[in-house]
Amino acid sequence: MIDILKRIKRRDPGEKEFYQAVQEVMETVKPVLDRHPEYRQDAALERLTEPERIIMFRVPWADDQGNIHVNRGFRVEMNSAIGPFKGGLRFHPSVNLSILKFLAFEQVFKNALTTLSMGGAKGGSDFDPKGKSDKEVMRFCQNFMTELSRHIGPSSDIPEGDIGVGTREIGFLFGMYKKVRNEFTGVLTGKGLGWGGSLIRPEATGYGNVYFASEMLSTINETLEGKTCLISGSGNVALHTAEKIIELGGKVLTMSDSSGYIYDEEGIDRGKLDFIKRLKNIRRGRIKEYIDKYSEALYTETESLLDYNPIWAQRADCAFPCATQNEINEKDASNLVNNGVRLVSEGAEMPCRLEAIHVFLDRKILYAPGKASNAGGVAVSGLEMAQNSMRLNWTREEVDNRLKMIMKSIHQTCLDAAAEFGESGNYMAGANIAGFVKVVNAMLDQGIV
Repeated sequence: MIDILKRIKRRDPGEKEFYQAVQEVMETVKPVLDRHPEYRQDAALERLTEPERIIMFRVPWADDQGNIHVNRGFRVEMNSAIGPFKGGLRFHPSVNLSILKFLAFEQVFKNALTTLSMGGAKGGSDFDPKGKSDKEVMRFCQNFMTELSRHIGPSSDIPEGDIGVGTREIGFLFGMYKKVRNEFTGVLTGKGLGWGGSLIRPEATGYGNVYFASEMLSTINETLEGKTCLISGSGNVALHTAEKIIELGGKVLTMSDSSGYIYDEEGIDRGKLDFIKRLKNIRRGRIKEYIDKYSEALYTETESLLDYNPIWAQRADCAFPCATQNEINEKDASNLVNNGVRLVSEGAEMPCRLEAIHVFLDRKILYAPGKASNAGGVAVSGLEMAQNSMRLNWTREEVDNRLKMIMKSIHQTCLDAAAEFGESGNYMAGANIAGFVKVVNAMLDQGIV
């Protein structure tokens, strides 16, 4: 397996995020390979770590002053062994091929855990919608979809939203797909409720994160009621993670953005959370404006800090990193466990570095990897696909109940897979093993393709 990682690094230099994702999986699936020599013989790992297809294209667009800009568009179609490609589109300046390959690789395992028939993909652009007018975003999305439309479809590749791609962007993308292809299909998920979207989809990743955390706590006969919780981020996932924690009786102490974080010792209640939702979703403001309204709270700037983030040095019971990849390093992880945190559930994708994960595992913390705990979003996207196919709309309660059952099933699958290979209670090992076995078995059944 070391040879495989060396080969990847030699062939794809500089893709550090992708290396990290592959290494995390390789560390946990060795017992599976030892038990199933046919996986090695048929080069399962080599095939799993090489995308089936990578699409890269230019996206020229005009701003409101008539100036022409050129961004780069991507779609990484990683693996379709168990179903059509499924995964988000991310619009953010940090987007590059390494990040999208890591996200697509993680998506393969995440989708395999959902119980739904979906392969893994990821895509996006280094375009930044922040600060752009609606017309500028529309023009970019239309040009992006003009090229992407020839590579996706309801039975081949179904994108969804991610960072920088919300209902507005999905609407513009879908409109151009419909025009170019002359068909109204469920090719994108995260659509508006009036034209094929699903209830609970905006909330799903955050809600699912909390449902998974609740299942973990149930293994030690505890609940979220009365637990103090740290949350990073203030985007869609963070907001709905906070919403569900509050609903279940937990106390949210922190939220953040790229500049800093707020700490409210009294707790962020429903009214305060509604203020943050308006601040971030409507006014596009910064989290520090929270203390202008709630002066009892504290704001700490973190933009210039490199070695650690003080949000993770606060005393609490649970932590929900919901901001971005690699936001928790080894020092942050030590601060968390030393300040009483007993549960870490990832809402973002790969927010914990490998050395941080090792701290959690060594200290016997309840740790949920994102491929399991944030699978709620893609799970409800799968449910949206089902509703589109049947031309039906399920109620909020129906979708939420299905989401709860899926997260409960993912939790049990992780526990069972970990126990089978001598890693009882290790959710990272369980998630990797369960997803790996499901995808590889499907690959082998379908021959060398």
